[in-house]
Amino acid sequence: MLVLVINSGSSSLKYQVRDVTAEKVLLEGLVEKIGVGNGGGGDGEVLGPKDHAEALELVDAAITAELGGVRLEAVGHRVVHGGERFGEPVLITSEITRAIERLNPLAPLHNPASVLGIRAIAKKWPDLPQVAVFDTAFHRTLPEYAWRYAIPDSLYTNHGIRRYGFHGTSHAYVTQQAAALLQIPVGEFDGVIAHLGNGASVAAIQGGLSVDTSMGFTPLEGLVMGTRSGDLDPSILVFLSRAGWSVEDIDTLLNRESGLKGLAGDNDMRSVVEQAEAGNPRAAMALAVASYRLAKYIGGYHVAVGGARAVVFTAGIGENSSQFRALVVERLGALGIRLDAELNGVRSKEARVISTLSSAIPVLVIPTDEERAIAEATAAVVGAP
Repeated sequence: MLVLVINSGSSSLKYQVRDVTAEKVLLEGLVEKIGVGNGGGGDGEVLGPKDHAEALELVDAAITAELGGVRLEAVGHRVVHGGERFGEPVLITSEITRAIERLNPLAPLHNPASVLGIRAIAKKWPDLPQVAVFDTAFHRTLPEYAWRYAIPDSLYTNHGIRRYGFHGTSHAYVTQQAAALLQIPVGEFDGVIAHLGNGASVAAIQGGLSVDTSMGFTPLEGLVMGTRSGDLDPSILVFLSRAGWSVEDIDTLLNRESGLKGLAGDNDMRSVVEQAEAGNPRAAMALAVASYRLAKYIGGYHVAVGGARAVVFTAGIGENSSQFRALVVERLGALGIRLDAELNGVRSKEARVISTLSSAIPVLVIPTDEERAIAEATAAVVGAP
């Protein structure tokens, strides 16, 4: 079964063609600068495709050039925010598209782009079934005491202000892979999963289900990230506002100028590690702050799941930065967790254990594959009676 996986951004469209049955990636690519002008004198010249529909024509041309006359059987879309309505992947209809669009205020940088991609597909291939796979869906199992904020109930009932969590597609996939590596049923997996990339989150998994996660109402809450601050005292925002900062200034500060970039002047973990090893004190402090924050979450989530059976690292930093993994696990000694330095230093694309045999809890590295998860979910929905 051939599935086209689409991840639409406001000015980009990432895609993969996957053979779900054979578990193969047949083609992948990225269309960038959608609707982006050159800014040179206001003449309106566009550097890339003028819109997502035109970008899709480029995708179609690439598929034809590389794969010939293959017949796509479905399209799976990554949709960041499913709100409270969507707890599982759904077959897209006009009503579902409108429902996703109504969630735009909760994810103004992401959901509108997804809707553009969905409508572009519907226009070009009206008979091709489309499925929406939501980043928030896996976290719909959070108990109310975990997703509630201690604010007036009217803010939840009138505005939907609560903790939603993100990276759910990755956390769900890695949960399954971790259980397989430990040779236990998914329903018996209790663990802590750290999805570490430029955006980062950690999830508490109990019985194979998400029971807590670090990201909240937006992806800003939680860990120190590439350019996002993660947790901070909300009174800082009030302080800055009274000091004359605009809403836009504060948003830019917290989402684009903070995190590793704010601490070390660089949001690339590889560069920050290199600078720290070269003796840069700012870079060393950035790593200390980020690893300490994550270790605190892991300790807390160890309690939340009633005793984790594994700690799992995944995504770009989690899979590739042995230095950062070591910094985090060094802080977990009180839990009896011990890292095997040799195993931790091995570079591999395979799921593996990197802790010592004497470690109280195994530490795993599990490569994530969100596109595979989306393709498989899409095939399951389309194939369902």
